[in-house]
Amino acid sequence: MKPGHVRAALTLPLFSVAAFILVLVYLPARRFGWRFAGSLQMAFHRLVLWTLGIRLHVHGRPTAERPLLLAANHASWIDISAYSAVMPLSFVAKREVGAWPLLGFFARLQRSVFIDRTRRGATADQADSIGRRLANGDVIMLFPEGTTSDGNQVLPFRSALFGSARTALEETGIDVVFVQPVAIAYTHMLGLPLGRSGRSIVSWVGDQDLAPHAKEMFAASDFDVSIIFGEPIRFDRSADRKKVSLEAEAAVRRLLAAELRGGRV
Repeated sequence: MKPGHVRAALTLPLFSVAAFILVLVYLPARRFGWRFAGSLQMAFHRLVLWTLGIRLHVHGRPTAERPLLLAANHASWIDISAYSAVMPLSFVAKREVGAWPLLGFFARLQRSVFIDRTRRGATADQADSIGRRLANGDVIMLFPEGTTSDGNQVLPFRSALFGSARTALEETGIDVVFVQPVAIAYTHMLGLPLGRSGRSIVSWVGDQDLAPHAKEMFAASDFDVSIIFGEPIRFDRSADRKKVSLEAEAAVRRLLAAELRGGRV
């Protein structure tokens, strides 16, 4: 039996019990707006990382400024727990995710914004929905690549949903929304640097089935992942969403490349 399978056998029962308790407390906390709901969300995702044997390293910090839209690269379903372990936030996800067993349930618990990429002409309405959430004080994470990469590169950003920042400006009447680039990098396994091919173990690309990938992750176990926060970009009333998207893309690409080269652990 592989070490990861042994770890899974030992930790999954504990995870199941702890996760059940956290969800039971989180549901009323979110409904009634209790302040510690965000801490419960973070605790759940830290528990997920512990169960998978993943060590998280954070470089930089999220800005305290609001409204805040995070623009990040996306390589794996594990990204969700890694990002969520750092701060309370909600994600922009494709509509199908909401219908997935278990993962869809947790995505709804986290108040994800579900968008339909097949509806032409719906982009403006979807950006407005995200903008209203930003205006209400929610931190929203956007994956502008529109899909997952192999973890070695950043795919071109799609600019359409950056328009949500303009909606937030109009809704709040404030002068600026902050767009912060964030990169996630899978750097080590079993204490050894991951190369380009090694990151294929972690990355969840295209239409790959989740169950076999999750099984492979449990078998491997013992990963290091870094989250790197860049400098926030000011999105004011004169900003061009396409230019902001390109600036965020370039920043995320620099952050990822630097982390993969340096391998800080």
